Amino acid sequence: MEERKLIKTKPHNVFMESREKLNITGVRDVVSFDENTIILNTEMGGLILKGANLHINKLNVEDGNLNIEGYIIGCNYTDKADNKKTGGFFSNIFK
Repeated sequence: MEERKLIKTKPHNVFMESREKLNITGVRDVVSFDENTIILNTEMGGLILKGANLHINKLNVEDGNLNIEGYIIGCNYTDKADNKKTGGFFSNIFK
């Protein structure tokens, strides 16, 4: 009998409290960080966090949990689907 390994993905959630605290689950790894930008990989793709005075309080890659404090300005997801050329402005209007 052939053994099959099932890759279980962790649930991905983002919980923000008053734009000052951010708890994220489903984190695979942190690519880079400084006090203005944190770039990480999640179960749902790349995530770029922008803010001011950002601090990583807790990171547990085994559990996929990340806790951040600071002033959060924005959260943007990135993945390979965003990099595809889908046409110009008019091609999107006339679909």
